[in-house]
Amino acid sequence: MSQRKYFGTDGVRGEVGGDVINAEFALRLGYAAGKVLAKEHSARRGRPTVLIGKDTRISGYMLESALEAGFASAGIEVLLAGPLPTPAVAYLTRTWRLVAGIVISASHNPYYDNGIKFFSSKGMKLPDETEAAIEAALDEPMQCVSSEKLGRARRIDDAPGRYIEFCKSTYPSDLDLGGLKLVVDAANGAAYHIAPHVFRELGAEVTAIGVSPDGFNINKDVGALHPESLAAEVRARGADLGIALDGDADRVQMVDATGRVYNGDELLYAVLRERLSRGPVAGVVGTLMTNFGFERQLKNMGIPFERAQVGDRYVLEQLRNRGWLYGGESSGHLLCLDSHTTGDGIVAALQVLAALQRSGETLSQWVSALRLYPQKMINVALKPGTDWATHAGLQAAQQQAEALLGERGRVLIRASGTEPKLRLMVEADDEALATRCVDLLAAVDLTS
Repeated sequence: MSQRKYFGTDGVRGEVGGDVINAEFALRLGYAAGKVLAKEHSARRGRPTVLIGKDTRISGYMLESALEAGFASAGIEVLLAGPLPTPAVAYLTRTWRLVAGIVISASHNPYYDNGIKFFSSKGMKLPDETEAAIEAALDEPMQCVSSEKLGRARRIDDAPGRYIEFCKSTYPSDLDLGGLKLVVDAANGAAYHIAPHVFRELGAEVTAIGVSPDGFNINKDVGALHPESLAAEVRARGADLGIALDGDADRVQMVDATGRVYNGDELLYAVLRERLSRGPVAGVVGTLMTNFGFERQLKNMGIPFERAQVGDRYVLEQLRNRGWLYGGESSGHLLCLDSHTTGDGIVAALQVLAALQRSGETLSQWVSALRLYPQKMINVALKPGTDWATHAGLQAAQQQAEALLGERGRVLIRASGTEPKLRLMVEADDEALATRCVDLLAAVDLTS
């Protein structure tokens, strides 16, 4: 992706009241996006229409109103869905044949952050060229369309129900969740009024937690970022499994009856093993952070594997370029393009549950062949302007570590995208070996 001034890997994001996440910028962004989308819609009949959904942050009201005004001033009709998961906005944008879907969310971040991200008419992230056009339009003055061309806004009341039915449709029609005791943690986020219903309506006995949003408690000590809360509830309830979503419900972690947490690599493996039982899997895309043990296991299964940059956007790009269907991140962003066009925590959990129902095995049994390698990571301070990539001492240490590892592990060195630090990571089939190698890297003096 080319360099952007405002857009990152997942839309625009930052602290509320900062340079970009404020009412004025949201107004201009709505207008700029509206002008670009109106041009793209010019060959279609009817007024161009967008859908706006949001999570449960207090700032969502402010940003929603500003975006609505910006789009209306550009002549765009607006559908307001209220709190709605990110993948729900992607789904409804596609099925309603809208020009775009907009999500107001900062995903797994705390309540004082927020963000604005877009989906195309196909329910996928906006193409790079569209984002670039919106950024260029942001630098132009706002010129409201004439009164007769202004857009209207209206509330949509049935969006949650439509999305619940979609999620259920991704679960095999010959199966149900009858007899299964689940704890579902919605992170006090966008799926608080949706996720429990999906699993209940498929037959499960559901205990719901993280379903009391107050504008400030999104992701706070609950959800996919804090699965220990879910684990405790699963054990206390004697449940079979727990499902934890994040604030916008596009990522998932799961917990078994013992309280053991399963990350995205393990859950993706669970889905892949079931898919492989039904036919070949063309290939899988992970990220630079995908566990080396996952890669080795896929090799044993005869499934090609490629790594993308960190971010589900890059995973999706590689999947589309290669014509593959499955990918994901250790954090719990899972892509099953035979079920949805984007990452979806609820849909991903349903795919795992289907695998377990068909096999008759527990989650622990179903993923037992996957051995995740111990991972050791150290962050070291990095002075601005330091060319760490060509640092002779670091290169020598990396070569030494890789020689020690051989085929037993890997080294990953990357700069942080948010702070002046270098992230040093080593994975190996032996924890002591991983520690020894990462210590070699950390001992290098980057100031020399």
